[in-house]
Amino acid sequence: MALAMCVAAPAALADATPYQVVDGNKVDARTMSGWRTWRALACERCHGAQQEGAVGPALTASMKGLSKEDFKKTVLQGRIDKGMPNFDGSQQVVDNIDNLYAYLKGRSDGAIAPGKLQEAGK
Repeated sequence: MALAMCVAAPAALADATPYQVVDGNKVDARTMSGWRTWRALACERCHGAQQEGAVGPALTASMKGLSKEDFKKTVLQGRIDKGMPNFDGSQQVVDNIDNLYAYLKGRSDGAIAPGKLQEAGK
């Protein structure tokens, strides 16, 4: 069984790898919530179905150099001058911002495969 799992033990490791993934498409519950938020808000309209970029930037590339705090600021406050709306008015985004970060970080790191995900252990 191919295993690409990031297990968060100490707090420092949890910050470095905020997701857990097995076999590329089985993720922990929090990362699953992030993926569901991505899908519910139809972020692929601008960032592409596989986060490869479209009208908006490729998140698989830009997440590599974006801190978690900068990610949160960008999503919640937007970058209106660049066409990125603010999502601080969406309760789903506010409640799941860390989970959305985990999902996109896992995609950027190459640990999470594109496409449909499953919750690990189900």
